[in-house]
Amino acid sequence: MNIEEKLFEEAKSFIMKRFPEGWGGAAAMYSKNKQIYVSIAPEVINASTELCIETGAILQAHKNDDVITHSICVVRDDENSEFKVLTPCGTCQERLLYWGNKVSVAVTNNENKLHYKTLRELQPYHWTNAYEDIEYKQN
Repeated sequence: MNIEEKLFEEAKSFIMKRFPEGWGGAAAMYSKNKQIYVSIAPEVINASTELCIETGAILQAHKNDDVITHSICVVRDDENSEFKVLTPCGTCQERLLYWGNKVSVAVTNNENKLHYKTLRELQPYHWTNAYEDIEYKQN
């Protein structure tokens, strides 16, 4: 099993454990130090304080001075639904860009198959292209 498939299985497994009924979502990220970070979106009372599913894993990597190389966000509508991959939102793409535009992220597709793209492929016209001197924490 390659790392992309392993991340998908880790996220699914965590969803089934943490959210046995109803909606569920989890992110799984792989790092340069061969760590897998898993996170969920916290439940909040005030919608303006919501965070993305990926945020916790991103923060864990920062805390450990690690470098994210792969990321996936998986959700399901309820315990009887198929799992879906969500492309990272623009904010999470910006957060992941800290580690460079070669970070591979799983993307939503019509075939509902596991498919990854680099951030560069996802955003070929990203604003950082205007600068030659941006230094990333490389993966």
